[in-house]
Amino acid sequence: MTSSGEHHGERHEEQHAGGRPTEAYGSGGSGSSGVRAQLHHRVPDLGALELLLAVARHGSLGAAAREVGITQPAASSRIRSMERQLGVALVDRSPRGSRLTDAGALVTDWARRIVEAAEAFDAGAQALRGRRDSRLRVAASMTIAEYLLPGWLIALRAERPDTAVSLQAGNSAVVAERLLANEADMGFVEGLAVPDGLDGVVVAHDRLVIVAAPSHPWARRRGRLDPAELAATPLVLRERGSGTRQVLDAALSRHGGLARPLLELASTTAVKAAAVSGAGPAVLSELAIAEELASRRLVAIPVEGVELRRDLRAVWPTGHRPTGPARDLLSLTRARPAG
Repeated sequence: MTSSGEHHGERHEEQHAGGRPTEAYGSGGSGSSGVRAQLHHRVPDLGALELLLAVARHGSLGAAAREVGITQPAASSRIRSMERQLGVALVDRSPRGSRLTDAGALVTDWARRIVEAAEAFDAGAQALRGRRDSRLRVAASMTIAEYLLPGWLIALRAERPDTAVSLQAGNSAVVAERLLANEADMGFVEGLAVPDGLDGVVVAHDRLVIVAAPSHPWARRRGRLDPAELAATPLVLRERGSGTRQVLDAALSRHGGLARPLLELASTTAVKAAAVSGAGPAVLSELAIAEELASRRLVAIPVEGVELRRDLRAVWPTGHRPTGPARDLLSLTRARPAG
């Protein structure tokens, strides 16, 4: 709502410009944008229009003030400001109550249409929020999908029992593709950095471990494995594009790079099964092998001078920070860290 001082300022501006209308905000806008800016000053706000409708219903300024939750003096001030803004008297006040003038009755009819349109706008916005909040599409790299997300999603369900969650598991490159194609609302990746086109935050840490079946010669060696020997040995590995593969490639790049894989598999579970069967040494997240190490189905092989620690990240398209259930899931991951 506009004060009388603001109107005085507008009149002064018009006189200074020789009586020609000027833009309400600066002089750089187009004619159409100027009209929109001035409309904000000429049309009362929704609160004032709702108050006027309440006066029409009750025939009393005091009752109208109570309905909209303000004091009677504040209601009187708002009506007077609206009258000054429109340039017409809207309400006749008397000891017997408040009655709309003829102009006030006409303005009230117009106000009713504006308020009804605003209510329809609000209902539509609520429906959009409800539709958004009724589902959550998550894309996650394999290790996170198998070993961390189940706990996070159980906690989310306790907070949002009506939200349907779908989970798409794939390597980190696939997660990025799905987010950028708007096929997921939130993603989780294991690579060295945030993929291009995405923003992200670290939610947990992980370490890759070289493992082998107890029957493998590496399981019986006394000292640490030399990085060059590790690099030269065919391993059971995840496919290119996975976060595990990215970290291992980077760690061994100074030691001759990875040898051609013995097996190249598309899931953590498959790599682990191959290693347990004795197919060959493998590289796996420590999150995935706790049970196998405890039962001696796999043996951890220490490696000299190779950094295999990595960050696990929540990611989303650049400039589109998570909202609704995606925001709540992000909060849960940071409240319940792993690794």
